[in-house]
Amino acid sequence: MRTSQSTRGDLLAALSELGRLRPEWRLGQTLANLAMSAGRLDSGGVWDLEDEEALAAARMLIEQYSDLDPVITDLEPWHAGQKDT
Repeated sequence: MRTSQSTRGDLLAALSELGRLRPEWRLGQTLANLAMSAGRLDSGGVWDLEDEEALAAARMLIEQYSDLDPVITDLEPWHAGQKDT
C-alpha cells in the first residue's frame, strides 16, 4: 500500500508530539509502542505496520498521554548537587 505524503507528514508530526509527551522513550520504543497499540503484537509488528495504522495508534497514544501530568525527565538524584558532610 502506498502512503500519501500527507499521511507520512502527519505521522512524522505525531512522532514528534509523542517524543515531547514521552521524552524517556527511545525512538525504537516509540515505534514498538505504536505497533503494539495498532494490534501488531508479533515480532515483525513494526515491519508490517502500515503508516495509516501507525498514525491512528499515534493519535490514540497522544490522546492518552496528553491527559497525564508531564513526565519528570530530570533523573539526577536529589542529592547530586549537595556536598558530602
